[in-house]
Amino acid sequence: MEIMRNRCYCICEALFILSVLFAAGCGEGAQLSDKTTRIVLTTGFAKDEVFRIEKSSCMLPEIMVYLTNTKNQYEHTFGEEIWDASYDGETLEESIKETVLAKAARVKALNLLAAEHEIELDEPEQELAAQAAQEYYSSLNGQEKALMSADEELIRQMYEEYALSEKVYDYLIADINPEISDDEARTITVQHILIKTYSLDENGERVEYTQETKAEAYNKAVEALKRAQAGDDFTSLIAEYSEDDNSTYSFIKGTMDPDFEEAAFNLGTDEISGIVETTYGYHIIKCISTFDRDETDRNKTAIVEQRRREVFNEEYSSFVTGLAKNLNQKLWEQVGFIDDDEVTTDSFFEVYDKYFNNDL
Repeated sequence: MEIMRNRCYCICEALFILSVLFAAGCGEGAQLSDKTTRIVLTTGFAKDEVFRIEKSSCMLPEIMVYLTNTKNQYEHTFGEEIWDASYDGETLEESIKETVLAKAARVKALNLLAAEHEIELDEPEQELAAQAAQEYYSSLNGQEKALMSADEELIRQMYEEYALSEKVYDYLIADINPEISDDEARTITVQHILIKTYSLDENGERVEYTQETKAEAYNKAVEALKRAQAGDDFTSLIAEYSEDDNSTYSFIKGTMDPDFEEAAFNLGTDEISGIVETTYGYHIIKCISTFDRDETDRNKTAIVEQRRREVFNEEYSSFVTGLAKNLNQKLWEQVGFIDDDEVTTDSFFEVYDKYFNNDL
């Protein structure tokens, strides 16, 4: 049983971006309309135009470069059988299509945001994009070039837009450097005994204990606590009493049930709590470790990055909400994987990282 609370960053970023940028069901010539989105009449899409945000268009070859490389990365890592997977009735191919659409839309929107802030690539950055494009394009065979309809100029444009989208992100978070205390970032490790106060029915639905059954659970927790306080081996008590599949948790503040977390963080090493009640039942917690310097420093870095993402997402969401956006639903529904044994390219992003993340 998992007692960790759901976190907002468990939500798929691709779905978040799509929900901001596109409304479901927008077909050719369709308009997005809400209280803040400007309505723009259109006479239709250009040939192979997948979507348009303001005057910025994304064409089918761009999507195919993203989609083909992403598809092949998955396949080279997990094997062809990965495409048999599905989740909630959605195939992995459909999920990857959504991710690719979100990635492309984010890049286009961030390039518009860059223009608003008057941010551009300098000449050295443009040259890096040209070099990256030359390297990636030269790695393609004739079948890949033909089926993705990609030329070197398109690849160069994609690398420039990708680099500019990262540059505007860096610009917007440049001054976000919050001070994170050791206490806020420290990871603690605990063991615990859980006596549940609910059961699951045949459909997996939660059924709360009756008052009588809950009292029996409490008495069982009291018994376990007395034995722990008397010096019985805590690991043995876990095996005898606990109804949680996990006996040990390592976590930072803000990630667990609040009552469980408060009790755990008030313990010193080897200290044992009293009975702590949460929505899962009655817990007895033993602290194994209260502080790890290296882990704390890693957590500080992660927390700062999360705060930066939050600040960025706030501005980004506000910016894209007011943009005119149109998705060519008819064309988008026809987009799919290239099924050809000669199409194996998967290095588009790797080449980008080579030139723009100083790995030359």
